[in-house]
Amino acid sequence: MSLRARIASELKQATRLRDTLRLSTLRLINATIKDREISRRGDDEAQEISDADIVAIIGRMVKQRQESARAFEEGGRMELAEREREEISILEDFLPRQMTEAEIHAAIEAEIAATGANSVRDMGRIMAHLKERYAGQMDFGKVGPMVRQRLS
Repeated sequence: MSLRARIASELKQATRLRDTLRLSTLRLINATIKDREISRRGDDEAQEISDADIVAIIGRMVKQRQESARAFEEGGRMELAEREREEISILEDFLPRQMTEAEIHAAIEAEIAATGANSVRDMGRIMAHLKERYAGQMDFGKVGPMVRQRLS
């Protein structure tokens, strides 16, 4: 089952159960996907949104909500911060399992060995391969410094 079909199925179920928070979050995912499709229509090679694209969209939505929750906490708006966290948990249901720190280190080591990288100049190539293979499974904001430290 594609990720898009799974989202549609969950949307129907949330409607039946009258789960308003889940329903509004799933509708927001659908709207964001449709916006992306509309923006692609002008491209020469317009194609349907893939599961990898949907994972990237949802990943960005999670990061936005994390930043919002942090801002709400700093502003003393705990009820809004809690709602953002609830939306994050719904969004994370559609993301692949996050890799553990040990798995991330192993993936970095494997990629360094496979590419023969030996200096920080090779970091971009390693990060590109990691993003290609492990999209949505690791936080590349944290992985970048780990790769840099390993190569220096």
